[in-house]
Amino acid sequence: MPPSDFILRDGEELVLDLHPHWWYFASAFLAAMAAFVLGAVVLAQGWGDVANLLAAAAILGTLAWLGERYIRWVSTHFILTSDRIIWREGVIAKRGIEFPLQRINTIFFSQRMFERILGLGDLKVESASERGTQVFEDLRSPAKVQDEIYAQMEANESRGLNKLGDQITGAAQAAQVASATPAAPPAAPEPTVADQIAALHQLHEQGALTDAEFEAKKAELLGRM
Repeated sequence: MPPSDFILRDGEELVLDLHPHWWYFASAFLAAMAAFVLGAVVLAQGWGDVANLLAAAAILGTLAWLGERYIRWVSTHFILTSDRIIWREGVIAKRGIEFPLQRINTIFFSQRMFERILGLGDLKVESASERGTQVFEDLRSPAKVQDEIYAQMEANESRGLNKLGDQITGAAQAAQVASATPAAPPAAPEPTVADQIAALHQLHEQGALTDAEFEAKKAELLGRM
């Protein structure tokens, strides 16, 4: 489940909540196994108290390392929502990164041969934010995560255009109502494509729309003619 301080915004949906791949434990687990084997050999050979103490210290040390890795694993989250990417890690000292989907430019993933076999890899996100590029390591199925991020980016853009279309239609209707004569019927007629384009141009001039949003919505309206 997401970290306790994670809160979804209004209308936002949780899509993915991932911990790092189990390979995250590999080095600590192998060290613990080696320490146990060493301890068994020391006991079997009867090498004396000093060797027994060293073997016990090695076992306790590697177990502590394994426990520390588990605590870090369970407190590390890669979260994808319908609006943003979030990375959270840490229990006492916490660190977090957040990328709005609208500001993401490109997503890359990389897997070495053994990582493909195990099903993990690294994900690199390039964005227009201050951080620029961020690498997320040891993610499970990074290719599927990449596809899901792109799908959410497209859905997010579609929702933005639909909301923009509703704003343009509302602005055009309000303009018609304001310019109507007293004899005009109470119900405002459906705004024409030309009216909607004019309202769209006005919003663009006011800085409410980017050039890309303006051109995309204008092309959509012209396609209806």
